[in-house]
Amino acid sequence: MTSFALAPLQLVPAFMMIIAASWVGLVIARPWSPSPAAESPLDFLVEAVLLLVVLPACATLLARATCRVQRHRLGAVFGLVEAGAPDPLAPEGRWSRLARFVFGRDAWSMVVYSTAAGLHGLLFGGLVVIMVVCGGAFAVGALVGIVFILVQGQPDDLSSPLVQVLVGPLIAVVGVRLAPYVVATEVLVHRVLLFDAPEMRIRRRLSHVQDSRLRMVDAAEAERRRIERDLHDGAQQRLLALTMTLTRARARVGTDPDTALDLITEAQRESREVMDELRQVARGLHPRVLTDHGLPAALPVAAGRSPVPVRVEVDLPERPSPRAEGVAYYVVCEALTNVTKHADAARATVAVHRLVRPTRHGGDLLRVTVTDDGSGGADPESGTGLYGLWDRVDAVDGTLTVHSPQGAGTVLTADIPWEA
Repeated sequence: MTSFALAPLQLVPAFMMIIAASWVGLVIARPWSPSPAAESPLDFLVEAVLLLVVLPACATLLARATCRVQRHRLGAVFGLVEAGAPDPLAPEGRWSRLARFVFGRDAWSMVVYSTAAGLHGLLFGGLVVIMVVCGGAFAVGALVGIVFILVQGQPDDLSSPLVQVLVGPLIAVVGVRLAPYVVATEVLVHRVLLFDAPEMRIRRRLSHVQDSRLRMVDAAEAERRRIERDLHDGAQQRLLALTMTLTRARARVGTDPDTALDLITEAQRESREVMDELRQVARGLHPRVLTDHGLPAALPVAAGRSPVPVRVEVDLPERPSPRAEGVAYYVVCEALTNVTKHADAARATVAVHRLVRPTRHGGDLLRVTVTDDGSGGADPESGTGLYGLWDRVDAVDGTLTVHSPQGAGTVLTADIPWEA
């Protein structure tokens, strides 16, 4: 009923454009003659402005309004919400923005979308409404006719009304059964026209890029502060102590060689501790074992640092690109950190293999799967680090999926382009 009721309003912009196009066709078809009986130039100019400027502007604005109503309806009824994003090519001037809003490419696209939605609602929605309403009315009218025939005492004429009583509800039931399919096709049409159009996909991509860029900048700044804090509070203090120890040893070399030797031994121990601490600081950046030997050697080392027992399964016939390896290593490390902090798991599994795809579907993928038997319920909005993982994977056009039912563990899967 809603689709059928909105259909006439959605078709009005198309009728406006048909009127404007018809006027242009008439002007082209009829020769212009400055005879006294002909239309004056001023009247022609006013007519042209009304039909070529005002009428199309009203059509695009009405089309935008109908599409806005459809977006609100899709969000309120079906849960389909469009993530808005600014247009990077939008002009800065007020009048330029107004002209773009009224006569830009998006405005004409709204006219096409509104027309397609109106035709769908008029044809398919109208078919269902007619079947249900007319079928019910058909049956009610037949019942009234049966009563009238019985009152008139002519039972021989009951055959036709009885058939109508049976056929009317059948038509109404068929209309009711068709309604869900009509609604499904309507949602598909609106989704394709309003949400999956090329410019909408570009704007969604832009929105994702903007959001992920801001989060990655914040993450990079937080990581920089962590490294600076660790160096200042740890390694820098130890290096200062090492320098003082060596200074004391140098002062004692001539007068007390035994004490100087003890101080040098202490300096050696402090230097080893400084090296260990620097390795701890740089461990999360890019380990040397990953650069030299790849994921089969680096992932067991990362798993060995986890307090939760981790089984590692790596099946790679060859090494992917260095960028893909770095992203996969980061995903595993962050996922294991989340398992330790939030999952309350007894064990975890890391599986890495190459996913071969047909050429028409793009290149191969490096699939990373991290599974645990913890409490589940992982939610990106709760600060579990999943946003950071999503940003890192999305930066190389990969996909990240999380299946985490409450109380049934978590399965995190990252598909990274092999040649990222």
